[in-house]
Amino acid sequence: MMSIAIYTLTSELHDEQVVSVVTEQFLHSLHLEYEFRGSDFSDYGSHALDLIYIRTGGTEGLFKDLLPELQRKSYRPFFLLTSGKSNSLAASLEILSYLRQQGLKGEVLHGSADYIKQRVMLLQRVGEAMKQLHGSRLGVIGEPSDWLISSGVAPVEIRRQLGIQMVHIPMQELQVLIEQTPEHAVDESSDREEIRQALPGAVRIYEALRLLVEKHRLQGFTIRCFDLLRQVQNTGCLALARLNAEGVVAGCEGDIPALLSMYIVRALIGTSGFQANPAYIDVEKGEMVFAHCTIPLDLVERYELDTHFESGIGVGIRGYMKEGPVTIFKVAGNLSRSFVAEGMLLRCEAKRDLCRTQLVVRLDDKEDVRYFLSNPIGNHHIILPGCQRQVLEELLG
Repeated sequence: MMSIAIYTLTSELHDEQVVSVVTEQFLHSLHLEYEFRGSDFSDYGSHALDLIYIRTGGTEGLFKDLLPELQRKSYRPFFLLTSGKSNSLAASLEILSYLRQQGLKGEVLHGSADYIKQRVMLLQRVGEAMKQLHGSRLGVIGEPSDWLISSGVAPVEIRRQLGIQMVHIPMQELQVLIEQTPEHAVDESSDREEIRQALPGAVRIYEALRLLVEKHRLQGFTIRCFDLLRQVQNTGCLALARLNAEGVVAGCEGDIPALLSMYIVRALIGTSGFQANPAYIDVEKGEMVFAHCTIPLDLVERYELDTHFESGIGVGIRGYMKEGPVTIFKVAGNLSRSFVAEGMLLRCEAKRDLCRTQLVVRLDDKEDVRYFLSNPIGNHHIILPGCQRQVLEELLG
């Protein structure tokens, strides 16, 4: 099935032969790959992007009559494609105004062929991500950490808007799996005895988490990882670093908004995200330090093993990301707001008095720096490579 489908609305007052010629010329000028469905809306909503091509004026009533059926088939906004010929732009604007009055989202796609194509390609990308999100299962292993007092979630809203189901799993279930998992030889090593001693246990946690993911059919999870310090005297840092690199989105501290943010990044951009907390902010320079004791291994050029910062035990990861453009992202747990900013990763540091992976980032807009000191969405934020603000803002609307 094609990712893009084009459906048509045409007034009977217009000559079909003339309209068909205009249609062919207009759609050919866009240089898109699509499935042309015409006036057959039977499979509307089944593609990553469904476009309703308003071919002529006088189609407003046709759309109004069709709207209840379209709403039953799709939860996405309505995208109205128009060439402007035969009063089609005027009809599209009337339809969009009606949609807004009904509290529905929509957009008219009109302009140069290049503009329309670029807009459609972006919407297709977002649509493919939304289809991936819909029906996903994200695990919450244990309760959120006690200090995450502002990081609550609205599971019903998450299910309604993104189609994601949250699956709660007791920490005890993971602990039993860890105890049942035999220790194996490990392929990691260290010149520090305490880390060599901790590595087999860290790998057991990884293998147990992998089994838990398979058992509950999860696409990702967040874990109350500090409980592992007490329960098994080790950390989940290595496990999360590996699992993220393998495509299983894995977050720390039971932070569900951070997990949602990481999973949106994975679905939309196809990359891992680094969950970290701001450790230092220089408002005048627009610079920040982000730090955490684990980072997805597919985000780094190299990494070193260390102990976990706060406890001094287990295995932590000091990763070194490639310097260059990065995006900072976070979505609220009830999806009511989000934060997206772009900047430059200036360098990675290795200070002993911080969590092991440390990124120094300069944000492009100093107002984005002030957000952290005036209206932040919790402490954890997600750092990912590249300039991704436009596509993230498009998905979150």
